[in-house]
Amino acid sequence: MGESVLTMVTIGVYGFDGESFLEQLRHADVRLLLDLRERRAVRGPDYSWANSTRLQRALAVADIGYRHVKELAPTTELRELQYREDDRRGVGKRNRVTLAPEYAERYTSEILDRFDLAAIVAELPSDSVTALLCVERDPEACHRSLVAERLRAEYGLPVTDLRPG
Repeated sequence: MGESVLTMVTIGVYGFDGESFLEQLRHADVRLLLDLRERRAVRGPDYSWANSTRLQRALAVADIGYRHVKELAPTTELRELQYREDDRRGVGKRNRVTLAPEYAERYTSEILDRFDLAAIVAELPSDSVTALLCVERDPEACHRSLVAERLRAEYGLPVTDLRPG
């Protein structure tokens, strides 16, 4: 038997309904979900399944662990910086395809560089897949891509992005 390898995926909320979201996680053999959102609610009835309490209940039924990693969530100030850039570019946050360079730089220096990723990596289940969750459909439009890139670069972890459809 080979050595077990930590494996990561990223997933967003937008573009999924509750059932297709869980189906993606099951298909990827996810056993632990790390929620990287500060506010764990999503506006609108289409995404009420992703609100923290409902999501945790659904994950428990699916036998998927849940952990809120609020320390990796962007601050309100950083989110507002990104929203201003979205406005400048004329895109809504649900249509964003890239992060503002200033947002990426500040998120990295103010949050990611100060966070002990080694402690999280040490606690990850080595025999299954762990998912990084945030809201945006595309990882390139979300801070989870910065976390995933750091996990790749510093820990050699394979990371796959799950997308709807």
